[in-house]
Amino acid sequence: MIRVRDMDAADIEAVSAIRVRGWQAAYAGLVPRSHLDAMTVEDDAARRRAWFSRPDRTTRDLVAVGDRGPVGWLCHGRPGGEEPAGTGEVYALYADPDLIGTGIGRALLHEAHARMRGEGCTASALWVLDGNERVLRFYERAGYRPDGRTRDDPYDDGTVLTELRYRRAL
Repeated sequence: MIRVRDMDAADIEAVSAIRVRGWQAAYAGLVPRSHLDAMTVEDDAARRRAWFSRPDRTTRDLVAVGDRGPVGWLCHGRPGGEEPAGTGEVYALYADPDLIGTGIGRALLHEAHARMRGEGCTASALWVLDGNERVLRFYERAGYRPDGRTRDDPYDDGTVLTELRYRRAL
């Protein structure tokens, strides 16, 4: 059984492992191999510890916990920029790659939506890498639809990938 709760500092290493393995699994063939190979749990955990300890942090982190500890992570908050008032954003969602398809992502997304509604949000937005068909299908099954906005995602080797914005009512 999966339970979703607020992330705490003790979860950082596990979340970083989920995130790095998630990137390497989900973006193989899309993101430059050199970028994926350079990712380490240690580097990610150091950045996450620094971010997590910031008193001005406005995002919320959730973890899905199973019998063996954290098996998924989601970060959400209020977007900056030109988003309309009442919009929340899912910044990141990763599940242990070995457990994809077991409901971890759905449980995290369901809790994030409930929390955003509780904070007065009426819509949720997120960005998805174009070509990431499995993730696009996941979000579409969750009610998200592309709204036509795109942005470039540049990498050090000169590769520029496209992200698509998806939205749904809450």
